[in-house]
Amino acid sequence: MAREIYETKRKALKINLNEEIYGTFAEIGAGQEVARNFFNAGAASGTIAKTMSAYDMAFSDAIYGTEESGRYVSRSRLRRMLEHEYRLLTERLTGEKYQNKRLFAFANTVTALNFSKTNDPHGWLGIRFQHEAGGEPNEIIFHVRLLDSDNLLQQKVLGILGVNLVFAAYYYRQDVQTMIESLVDNLSQGSIEIDLVKISGPAFRDVNERLINLYLIAKGYSKAAIFNPQGSAYQSKDLLYKKDIMILRTKYRQKSNPNFDLFNLAVDQFKRNLGIKDDNLVVMIEVLMTNVLDQTPQFTNEDLQYFAERAEYLCSTGNHILVSNFTRNHYLAEYLAQFKPRNVGISTNISNLRNIFNSKQYTKGNYTDELLAYVSGLFSKNVKLYAYPYLNKQHNQIVTTANMPVSDEARPLFEFLVKNNYIIDIENYDERYVKTV
Repeated sequence: MAREIYETKRKALKINLNEEIYGTFAEIGAGQEVARNFFNAGAASGTIAKTMSAYDMAFSDAIYGTEESGRYVSRSRLRRMLEHEYRLLTERLTGEKYQNKRLFAFANTVTALNFSKTNDPHGWLGIRFQHEAGGEPNEIIFHVRLLDSDNLLQQKVLGILGVNLVFAAYYYRQDVQTMIESLVDNLSQGSIEIDLVKISGPAFRDVNERLINLYLIAKGYSKAAIFNPQGSAYQSKDLLYKKDIMILRTKYRQKSNPNFDLFNLAVDQFKRNLGIKDDNLVVMIEVLMTNVLDQTPQFTNEDLQYFAERAEYLCSTGNHILVSNFTRNHYLAEYLAQFKPRNVGISTNISNLRNIFNSKQYTKGNYTDELLAYVSGLFSKNVKLYAYPYLNKQHNQIVTTANMPVSDEARPLFEFLVKNNYIIDIENYDERYVKTV
């Protein structure tokens, strides 16, 4: 049965009228939009112990401490806010009046669109809350990109997001998929992107965090999720900003494991060619969700579980894992470009290039337009393709850029890209590791 979606004001009022829910709102950036929704709904005294905002950095640092990174819109800042405000609640709200209260501290730190429209609007929202009176706290935090082109619209979106988060914590925590879906209630499509969710606490003891972040992609709330070698979800910008990035692309339910022998050669070649140091290098294996997402009606929890297990296995190899819905290399390059990487290398089987430079793979009449869009979208982003060979079993021949089949109309462009080192053959490979395609 379809879930009833309450309008924002009704959600806020339902929380205000619940005598057990009581806490603090602390907001930095884009106004006090979340608290405003609770005040406007009425009966806010039943929910709000305190609201506050510390816009000036000196005041903010005096309350929450300084940030070594200098970044105030960060997960670190959000955690400091939640810890500080929740500690004050538990220290000050004691006695019989509060013994049946389920306390919470809500916080956000956000930068909305500036007057010149030159910044990257985004923010962190979180709630630390008790799911039972006097119990140990739980935590939900997430990172959001604000996509509307108007500051006032972004402020409104932020207010709705905050109400959705508080409501989800208290009314949907037992159904995590519904909890995630409800974060975008009453928001227009395309107004936000949620690219990381982190949860902790006794209420979520049995919840797989990888599944949550994969579900963001499955629902279209995010384009990608990144996991570190320990399997924990990462915020993309924190990991990738101004890094040298090397990626091996793999497909959904790929029958074989990644060809690590050839990939390691590609990584070494990438470092050697561009003078890259290990301390600035991020190596990732990408797992594409695209095949199954193109058949959305058939997407199941079993598929989601498969992705989680696949990500866990690949993490165990000591690599960062990127799960994405990027059908083509240039979509991946465009995603990475927002993090201003120094260099990007994409390791791919040359059989994939064979398809790209084959006019029969495209809609008749649109081949040149689509190919040019692919090339400009990819190589304008400081990207190099490292192509590993495959074995053509029919001709018992190893295929490289030198003998790869290319459509006549695409050959001049292909040769230009190879000659100018945009497409690079992997060198010094052992023929035993070359697989049949």
